[in-house]
Amino acid sequence: MATRNTQFRPSKLVRSLTLAGLATLLSAAPALQAQQAEQQPAQVQEEDIEVITVTGGFRGSLASALNQKRFETGSTDTIKAEDIADFPDLNLAESLQRIPGVAISRAAGEGRQISVRGLGPDFTRVRINGMEAQSTSGGTDQIGGANRGRGFDFNTFSSDLFSELTVRKTASANIEEGSLGATVDLRTARPFDYDGLTFAANVQAGYNDLSEEVDPKASFLVSNIFADGKFGALFSLAMSERNVKDEGASTVRWADANDFGSYQGSADAAELQAINDAFRPRLPRYDSYTHNVKRTGAAAAFEFRPSLETRFNLDILYAKDDSTRQEVFTQGILNGNGQTGPMNVLDYEIDSTNTVTYAAFENATVRNENRYDELGTDFLQVSFSAQHQLTDDLKIDAMIGRAKSEFDNPIQTTVVMQKTGVDFSYDYRGGKRQAPELLFGQEVFEADGWTTNSVRLRPLGAENTFDTAALNLEYILTESLTLRGGVHYKNFEFETYEARRASENAAGIVMTPDLIMSYNSGLGSQGAWQVPDLAAINAAYDIYSNTGAFEVSAQNRLADNYSAEEKTLGTYLQLAFETEVGDTVIRGDVGGRYVKTDQSSTAWAKLGGADQQITAKHEYSEFLPSLNLVFEPLEDVIIRFGYAEVMARAGLGSIRPNSSVSVSGSSRSISGGNPTLEPTKAKTYDLGLELYFDNESLLGVAVFRKDIDSYVQGLRQTKLFTETGLPVEAAIDACNAGPDGYGANCNENLLWDTNTPLNGPGGNLYGFEVQYQMPFTFLPEGWDKFGFIGNYTYVKAQMDYVNTDGQILATRDLQGLSESTRSATLYYEDDKFSARVSLTDRSDYLTNALGRNGNDMEGTNATRNIDAAMSYQLTEKWKVSLEALNLTDEVDDQWVDSSGNRLTYYHATGRQYYLGAQYKF
Repeated sequence: MATRNTQFRPSKLVRSLTLAGLATLLSAAPALQAQQAEQQPAQVQEEDIEVITVTGGFRGSLASALNQKRFETGSTDTIKAEDIADFPDLNLAESLQRIPGVAISRAAGEGRQISVRGLGPDFTRVRINGMEAQSTSGGTDQIGGANRGRGFDFNTFSSDLFSELTVRKTASANIEEGSLGATVDLRTARPFDYDGLTFAANVQAGYNDLSEEVDPKASFLVSNIFADGKFGALFSLAMSERNVKDEGASTVRWADANDFGSYQGSADAAELQAINDAFRPRLPRYDSYTHNVKRTGAAAAFEFRPSLETRFNLDILYAKDDSTRQEVFTQGILNGNGQTGPMNVLDYEIDSTNTVTYAAFENATVRNENRYDELGTDFLQVSFSAQHQLTDDLKIDAMIGRAKSEFDNPIQTTVVMQKTGVDFSYDYRGGKRQAPELLFGQEVFEADGWTTNSVRLRPLGAENTFDTAALNLEYILTESLTLRGGVHYKNFEFETYEARRASENAAGIVMTPDLIMSYNSGLGSQGAWQVPDLAAINAAYDIYSNTGAFEVSAQNRLADNYSAEEKTLGTYLQLAFETEVGDTVIRGDVGGRYVKTDQSSTAWAKLGGADQQITAKHEYSEFLPSLNLVFEPLEDVIIRFGYAEVMARAGLGSIRPNSSVSVSGSSRSISGGNPTLEPTKAKTYDLGLELYFDNESLLGVAVFRKDIDSYVQGLRQTKLFTETGLPVEAAIDACNAGPDGYGANCNENLLWDTNTPLNGPGGNLYGFEVQYQMPFTFLPEGWDKFGFIGNYTYVKAQMDYVNTDGQILATRDLQGLSESTRSATLYYEDDKFSARVSLTDRSDYLTNALGRNGNDMEGTNATRNIDAAMSYQLTEKWKVSLEALNLTDEVDDQWVDSSGNRLTYYHATGRQYYLGAQYKF
């Protein structure tokens, strides 16, 4: 088992004050406090020379991570593997959510993306082995669909391939720009992490209590050092499969439009006006999803150390995700009487928030829908790095690499069939909000009488590539001063595509009973549903032939076919220092980073009434100063302060020049994306106090503030065409299509009205974090093997949300921001047995600050997840384990309207269990 030596020498003052404060805070028993008071005098002399040796395992990984945090100049938190190829969680995002200030969003029951201190995934950068990378995947429409932004999808990777995760919450000149929230560093294992020949293998069987499926998971790692300790090689492989059932109910929002025709047969009934003025679900439905996810990951590392002064590293990371997803719906259609014909309301109930929580109808339309996706992600990163100690005072290091992520969703097929003139009712009253009762007329469960409503074929994909090179120098000026500088080049390329049919009509498909199958979802009280049989439909009509009515083309979805390229060149200079003023140790760094970005974006635009592909260019540069200070006024007391100016580049969808340029009379207008968007910039301030009051222990408090200069919103503005970044030819074509042609009254040097994303008003984000970590070594024997780690974060940020004319419509929380997040883990660990139970909690947050369909806002309700894990060391080489995830069967609960809390999506994915064994030597 790996051994870590962690040396702390906590002062008596710090330890006594901190333990006393915590005893009060936690309401510890008086007897326990007395016992501590008796023990402390006897330990004073020992504490000055105490060296604690912590063996590998969960407690050892906590101690090692805490030691690393202590000696950083910035505000960081780290999670380390608890054993060889054995990370504390099955998913990287699930691990990260245990770090203060980190919240996650999930897809198919597992972590997908993260937010840090209230700022979403587009404001967070991720580096793998020191190099920026991006992994993208697909999701259901309700959780955002395919990732075409800058966010990183962590669910592409197996956690077993990684040895360390670090979240950097403060900026430093030697860390590349691009983040407002945090920079997350992922590190894979290297051969010199281990002593000589090392082998580890893990096998697990997973069981989900909702899908009732048993799934395999396995990984192994082999590493060795050769050539008299000069060369090392490591290879690791991870494979897994998950079969997930993801089910519940949804509504696709609520609305007070599309009036009903009559109440109890009367079009003049007094009650009808109240019903038509109230909010009702647009598509009240049951949803049944099944996911099959197969993942393969591999990592290789080669390390050459020809001398003590020189080392070379080649790191390779590969990940492949192959998935299928089926989504089946049965639903009433209430979002348009123009589609369904006048409906007769038989009964209803309206609550105090003007919500029709219950209604029954005659002459309703029901649609049953079957969607099937095949989707996958291929990720490959290769990086080569070298470092050399040129002299005793001068060191150089360099890195070059490429990271590429390819997401492909070649099959996304949906067939919708409908039946009209049927009875239908829904009931969301009281406790039925979480489990609504939908009742359909008996004819809905019969295979005849259905017609085809629509056929959707929507293949799509996205590709991201980073090419990176960096060179850094470090020169020791004096014993207390070190000068650092470097240059960093990055070329980022992004491209996305989507194709569709010219018309998503029925395509001539006659929905006969032989094209319909029975689907038993288990939802509702009326038995199996009748849904389109996609395999039978394809056999009969060859819907994947890409010919005739089933031909798909990017021309039918030009808005989602675009690309972008960013070439950035950054340089930095930083002075690191460490000195003493009296008895106070002061260390830190101060510096600045200059970065220049050349941006090019390509999309389809409508120019003079015709579709044309255009490329827009934009250039910007920033100077970003930063300061990190660490004071140690007392032994084991650390005060941190950080200031920095930071930036995050605009969203990829916002900078596409998919503009519509047109002239009507004397009106010249431009709408669409905005390739001249500036980065979102902020000034950040951090102040923290850390008390290392005992071995492996910490009580930390930090306050932070970010003054965000702007927030991208859709706004109207009048500007010269030459200031838009669009090619001049677009103005010429639009003018020539207008009444006066191109000339003095219409040209690129006149003012044009624009309706595009702009850098709108920003706001201030502020908050605080508290974290506590301690093994209970002060307790009597047996109890002293317990320990605790926990944290709490509060964040507040409000923005002015404006209309297209710049008028403030509302001042509300930043989208995606949870005011409070917390995490707590209680663990036990001895030489043989280890167990822990963990809780993570995230408060509710907004997904749309300005709601749709008359609702004031849209959001997601709070979540609380509880996981547990235990293991037993059978022999020195064999270990068995049991893990249980989502023990409370937490759900994804989304809503519209702050007062009505109207259900839009309520899904569960069940509890997940893993039984496993590990062998290592």
